[in-house]
Amino acid sequence: MLMGNCLLLFLWCLLDKSFVSPLHSSSQSRMGQEQHRNMMAHRKHGMMGVHRVKRGWVWNQFFVLEEYMGSDPQYVGKLHSDLDKGDSMVKYTLSGEGVGSIFTIEPSTGDIHALRSLDREEKPYYTLRAQAVDVLTGRTLEPESEFIIKVQDINDNEPRFLEGPYSASVPEMSPVGTYVTQITATDADDPTYGNSARIVYSILHGQPYFSVDPKTGIIRVALPNMDREVKEMYQVVIQAKDMGGQLGGLAGTTTINITLLDVNDNPPRFSKSIFHLRVPESSPVGSSVGRVKAHDLDSGKNAEVEYSIVPGDGGSMFDIYSNKNTQEGTVILKKRLDYETRKAYTFKVEASNAALDHRFLHLGPFKDTAIVKVNVLDVEEPPVFSRLSYRMETYEDTPVGIIVGAVTAEDLDVGNSPVRYSVEWRKDSENHFDIDPVEGTLSVSETLDRERNTEHNVTVVATKVNNPLLSSKVTVTIKVLDVNEFPPELAFVYETFVCENAKVGQVIQIISATDRDMPAVKHRFYFKSPSQTRNRNFTIRDYGNNTSGVVTRRGGFRRLEQSMYLVPVVVEDGGYPIRSSTGTVSVRVCTCDTDDSLISCNAEAIFFPMGLSTGALMAILLCIVILLVMVVLYMGLRKHKKKGTLMSSKEDIRDNVIHYDDEGGGEEDTQAFDIGTLRNPKGIKETAQLQKIRSEDEPDRASACMPNEDSEDIRAYIHHCLLENSTPPYDSLVTYAYEGEGSVAESLSSIESWVLEPKEDYRNLCDWGPRFKTLAGIFKEHECKDTGKTENEAHAEALNDRLD
Repeated sequence: MLMGNCLLLFLWCLLDKSFVSPLHSSSQSRMGQEQHRNMMAHRKHGMMGVHRVKRGWVWNQFFVLEEYMGSDPQYVGKLHSDLDKGDSMVKYTLSGEGVGSIFTIEPSTGDIHALRSLDREEKPYYTLRAQAVDVLTGRTLEPESEFIIKVQDINDNEPRFLEGPYSASVPEMSPVGTYVTQITATDADDPTYGNSARIVYSILHGQPYFSVDPKTGIIRVALPNMDREVKEMYQVVIQAKDMGGQLGGLAGTTTINITLLDVNDNPPRFSKSIFHLRVPESSPVGSSVGRVKAHDLDSGKNAEVEYSIVPGDGGSMFDIYSNKNTQEGTVILKKRLDYETRKAYTFKVEASNAALDHRFLHLGPFKDTAIVKVNVLDVEEPPVFSRLSYRMETYEDTPVGIIVGAVTAEDLDVGNSPVRYSVEWRKDSENHFDIDPVEGTLSVSETLDRERNTEHNVTVVATKVNNPLLSSKVTVTIKVLDVNEFPPELAFVYETFVCENAKVGQVIQIISATDRDMPAVKHRFYFKSPSQTRNRNFTIRDYGNNTSGVVTRRGGFRRLEQSMYLVPVVVEDGGYPIRSSTGTVSVRVCTCDTDDSLISCNAEAIFFPMGLSTGALMAILLCIVILLVMVVLYMGLRKHKKKGTLMSSKEDIRDNVIHYDDEGGGEEDTQAFDIGTLRNPKGIKETAQLQKIRSEDEPDRASACMPNEDSEDIRAYIHHCLLENSTPPYDSLVTYAYEGEGSVAESLSSIESWVLEPKEDYRNLCDWGPRFKTLAGIFKEHECKDTGKTENEAHAEALNDRLD
């Protein structure tokens, strides 16, 4: 192989004529002479890449073979200067990459050798500098020149697949030429020199299923209709060979694992044409009856099967559910079964693919059908009620023992057993109903009260006589109808107001009513004013929607005349019998503005129409208080002045004329003048004390004036006398004569008779009428005073006795 490479290199050098690279042989001297002659000949003709510029020198590059296996250093080339006469007076030197370790030069001859084997893949070229120097003088004969020693490539590296082994996939049933994948090999040899790096691909294993392009390495499908269900995995071995695939080229191989991807090219198929299933008649709706399965050779989504029941006679009782995990179809019960009605059902089940591939529809329908036969098993069942639930009604005043309704149950089995009824008792609730065990009639067992419970839920149990363990239950709802027991009432305690400037027909309050009774349809209330009384102030207007309004019948209300009105309202219901009640609406008279907006219902509202502010009202009140104080002071001073005039003469107060400026108030006016001034001087103090006692003992005076049975005649006589006197009483000037204390006859006046005869009982004066109440009170005060003195004297005597 080495000799062939050298021969090719030599021929290429002759054809290219761009350099001289002598070959090295075992006879070094002979090869050296030939190389020297060839170099001289090339120099003479200007070949070798050294161009003569006067006496200068220039080199482009030298070549050296890689992977040299000889024992002697490999000859690379020779340096020569035109100034070298062959007398060994010129010395050649080298410098640069690898000088001394890889390359060496003979100083006198300029021969360059490689000391060791070189690898182009490690370093493709080396850059060196050459110089010719005079041996004697050391003067530079030629300027330093740079040249390159290039490592000549040989085919010493095989192609390699850096990423192998490879994996690829392609859909099954793909046509010939379908792209699968592409692989690429690399060669470390020089691709610019020869065919060392020229790679050719070929398939060693995997035919006739796949093929490879020799230049690009693209792998394609070579066989049509490859079926994944027949073979899913293929292993293909690809070879890459350099030197263009010629003999002697180096080669490398790799493996590609190719998987066929599934497509939906197979329909589902049932394993058998008839499936037999059995189910008890007592199975609940929604329970599983059995399973069917169709097989699909595809995988993944292409193998998903959907099941359905073909419409028919028996399919209405069942349904089918598709299980995507197991690809089975589960038949479930859609309606209740009854062995006595039907014992078997037959229907068809269809299995189809969910995802279809239109490329393969020509292969046939992608579905399959099978027959399912379901046999119903007989099971002894409990009695069945004629209804799922019962609703009944009865009035709350229904007597005990009256039948409310009935339930019915029967045994549908072949034996047709008799049925017995009972009520399921509950400890947490009252049981108001009984049931006839044979007939199933429900009757009232306790008094019903709709206001306490509007509905009763009774659970009735039906049991088979032949098999008491089998029973069924049903709920009976008994609604208690209302009997009109309670009268309607006003919904609230209504308190409203009416403005003083209210107009006739004005609605001042909307009222409604409530009723503890609960009618079957809806409450209906009627409102009106009491018929036995006529209210000239307000009336009741019924609106017909269970509400009414309080309406004014007049205007001009005055709060000072009457501040509160009580309006009676009669409320009737629409039940049977009709119940009614009377309520009261409180209406206050208030002051309002022109917009009927409430201002105030208090006493100060009287001043608001004047338009006075709060500050003005306070000022007016302050002035009134000041005036009152001044009047009181004036009256006090005037009274004091009158008393001084009366007592100016202590020696003789008789025949005094007392003049009063104010007008008297008649017989009942005891505060207009002081009667004590008409008595002796000692009676003045007693009169003041008497007035004090009179104010303190006012309650006793009232109690002393309680009417008596004998006072009717006296009172009638006084009233008759007053009626005869048609002239009203007038004030008169009266002069009283005072006999004095020294008179033998003493006082003849009846004014002081109460002092002389204190034990006289004048309490009967109260029976004479209201005009004698004042006189009776005077005697009552005197009696209380004497009683107090007597008690004080008795107490003093008792105290003296103790001290003694």
